[in-house]
Amino acid sequence: MMSKTMKLESAAFKEGGEIPKKHGYNHGNVSTPLTVSDIPDGTVSLALIMDDPDAMAPAGKIWVHWLLWNVSPDVSEIPHGVVPKGALQGKTDFGKTAYGGPAPPDRRHTYVFQMYALDTRLDLPKGSTKNDLLRAIKGHILAEATLRGTYAP
Repeated sequence: MMSKTMKLESAAFKEGGEIPKKHGYNHGNVSTPLTVSDIPDGTVSLALIMDDPDAMAPAGKIWVHWLLWNVSPDVSEIPHGVVPKGALQGKTDFGKTAYGGPAPPDRRHTYVFQMYALDTRLDLPKGSTKNDLLRAIKGHILAEATLRGTYAP
């Protein structure tokens, strides 16, 4: 049974608030600090997807900004600009295997950070895609938490 209590927060912005410019793709491109709490017992690893549902990639899917998995459940805070030891990153829609900050081309967009508590470590190679990650976590999610922030060009 999935827990609903896990929380995801950032010291850089509040839920629904403005993501600071330094975290934007064209203004420093430094990943946002994240804090996860109330991780359920039995969690073996954490996974994160950051995407922008307001921007559709050319293939008609939500634009992916950051993929991170195999984060230790002992890591309650991910400082800005840091990939936790042992964690792997996936390929974003910028074509890079790294954080890709907000970069709305037209108007204010909402960015969604989704953290998953998993009952396993993932056997996914660095550079895997969002679809690879979603397939790998299916059936292994103990809890999830969402954080939303906005960013304007």
